[in-house]
Amino acid sequence: MAALRIAVANQKGGTGKTTLTVNLAAGFHRRGETVVLDADPQASAGDWARLGNAEGDLPPIRKIDADAVRTSIARAGRSSRFVLVDCPPHLLSDALQQVMGEVDVVLIPVLPSPLDLWASVGMAAAVQDARQGNPGLRAYMVLNQLETRNALSRSMHQALAEFDVPVLASGLARRAAFRNAALEGGSVYRLGKRGESAVSDVESIIKEVLSL
Repeated sequence: MAALRIAVANQKGGTGKTTLTVNLAAGFHRRGETVVLDADPQASAGDWARLGNAEGDLPPIRKIDADAVRTSIARAGRSSRFVLVDCPPHLLSDALQQVMGEVDVVLIPVLPSPLDLWASVGMAAAVQDARQGNPGLRAYMVLNQLETRNALSRSMHQALAEFDVPVLASGLARRAAFRNAALEGGSVYRLGKRGESAVSDVESIIKEVLSL
């Protein structure tokens, strides 16, 4: 079975890119062999894991260089069922373009406000460019830090209409569990009852991605 290769990308900072990557990786890790490739120069995913004992919770997190993106994804796909790539936060990054040329799915975390959505509009154009060399690429926005399940106001719908990228029905609510997991160097799965609602958010996203 071919690996499912997922990139998590947004050129705007503060959208929860690494939070989404790490917690999705923990969920996929419970389903099969998983690896995280950290292509972000800040190496936040690796730093996250080093904060605590992530054994059994998080999959391996490997830092990759910009000049080895394609070979790293190909190698990871041969030995893992799921490959997640934490992308560089720059649209002009050659590494980001390479990643989108090699993966099956791009998830774009965005905060549920029109300004944040409009700030991410460049990602839609980048996805279209990537599809010239990777026509099967699927891309979806993932709303993060939702206050309620009814967070999409009329202005949000207007903002979403500016994109050629659909939004997943599932998203991450604003929960203390995500911050606590980062502080403890693990995922929300490891928090027990403290993380149950957060785990439900992550599981909903994973199930939706797997059903697409």
